[in-house]
Amino acid sequence: MKLIGMLDSPYVRRVAISLDVMGVSFEHAALSVFRDYEAFGAINPVVKAPSLVLDDGSVLMDSTLIIDYFEALSPAEQKLMPHQALPLAASLRILGLALAACEKAVQIVYEYKLRPEEKRHQPWLERVTQQLLAACRAWDALMSGPQPVASDRPGQVDITSAVAWSFIQLMVADVVRANAFPSLQAHATRWEATELFKRYPQS
Repeated sequence: MKLIGMLDSPYVRRVAISLDVMGVSFEHAALSVFRDYEAFGAINPVVKAPSLVLDDGSVLMDSTLIIDYFEALSPAEQKLMPHQALPLAASLRILGLALAACEKAVQIVYEYKLRPEEKRHQPWLERVTQQLLAACRAWDALMSGPQPVASDRPGQVDITSAVAWSFIQLMVADVVRANAFPSLQAHATRWEATELFKRYPQS
């Protein structure tokens, strides 16, 4: 089984860490959707990271769908999501905010790195920035309660929140100030210091 994509993608990184925690063995092929477009396209013509090549050659894509697949296969003690309806809904609420913030951060990065300056649409950038900050405010508020210590086995909320926040701080720290979101900053700092997260560095 091979995980295809660069760890500077928060989506690839959350899959890598999640599979590690669930005890799923995989190889990592660090192909870029930009620099290695043709090689990536030979594996998955959509050229979407992450892509996961299963042992039978089937290719899965989209981080949430890949993680959901292994959640379905894993025994109860290896799952990363709650089983009961109310805790599950609470976790999904946080994950929705984390992934929305991540998506908006990616859009801002692409605007500045891929689109020529004369073609940037300022009202669109302002809208995306407002969405990003709104997601971070709600996300930070939900993460303000007691958090597990770094030696604990992380759940999916722990993994995705830490990975997404680290990506946001790496790429758009001038837009999303760390000191304005202390719960998210403390959470990511806690998990990034663990050996688990260090095995999959984002840069």
